[in-house]
Amino acid sequence: MSAPAAVRTAITGVGLAVAGPDFDPVTALAVRGMRHKDRSSRFAVQVARRTLDDAGLLGAPELDGAAVVVSSNFGNLDAVCDSVTTIATGCSRDVSPMRVPHLSSAVSAAWIALDHGIRGPSLTLCNGASGGLDAVAAARNLIAAGRATAALVIGVEPDTPPVARLHRESAGTRWIDGAVGLVIEPVRHAVSRGARIRAEIAGYGRAADEQSAVRAAGATAIRRLDADPTARFGRCSGALGVVQCAMAVEQLEGEAVARQSARPVLAVAGAGAGESDGTSVSALVLTPPREPVHTSPQVPVHTPSQVPVHTPSQVPVRTPPRGPLHTPPPRGRDT
Repeated sequence: MSAPAAVRTAITGVGLAVAGPDFDPVTALAVRGMRHKDRSSRFAVQVARRTLDDAGLLGAPELDGAAVVVSSNFGNLDAVCDSVTTIATGCSRDVSPMRVPHLSSAVSAAWIALDHGIRGPSLTLCNGASGGLDAVAAARNLIAAGRATAALVIGVEPDTPPVARLHRESAGTRWIDGAVGLVIEPVRHAVSRGARIRAEIAGYGRAADEQSAVRAAGATAIRRLDADPTARFGRCSGALGVVQCAMAVEQLEGEAVARQSARPVLAVAGAGAGESDGTSVSALVLTPPREPVHTSPQVPVHTPSQVPVHTPSQVPVRTPPRGPLHTPPPRGRDT
């Protein structure tokens, strides 16, 4: 399956909420408003604010018609396991009402939409290792179809006891604990508001094998992403594709600073492509920013000094001819 870009779309914001010099999960996930959220939702809320701020859209009116697209395979696994254990050892009445919303895999997207007044489409993909690239493509398609003015794409995976158990049972040794975000919007709109275009989204393909996916994306002759996300973060699962896009932006900007030739970058996620789940493969092409889009020419506005204004002394005023005044007959008096 392939999806050609009908509307030029670009990444204008990148955000990370992963343990590092500028992010401490211990304090960031314990701030006000986090009490009744699961770990995945806390990461998602934090990275959403960082990403929107990087794109210059934090609190912007454009968010009213934007979309939220989240990719996560294990996001609410801990909440589901806790509820199952509670019911198994007691009954369903023992499950806290505050915990019930977290039994939905779409809860993180819902929290983000509520926090930022985003009223457009809200999607959550639990699509294996290819889900992150699929989420970016879905965001682009929503914009191209006129369903969203922009899109906030989040890839998030938490490190919780149930998730750690699954990774260890499949010979995993390291895995991501955090979230990565992207802001995607039409190139024309980004240019009109003066946003910095980090990279443009080009071809996308999805197939049962890597070769077919790359061919569907029109990327048979395009270089692969230099960096390996798993070497930096460990297994990324549903966040893999979003992490790849963030690292591709980092690579393209580094080459621009070094004045190297700007060339597209191919990201591949899924079966037979490093972190494999044996289901499907997705391929996505990111290109450096191209020539700017020409916006509609502005209509010249005449200022008062340019428009001749006629004063009363210059404009003749016609007065109606005077005639005899007709007064009404006097009213009779009542006797």
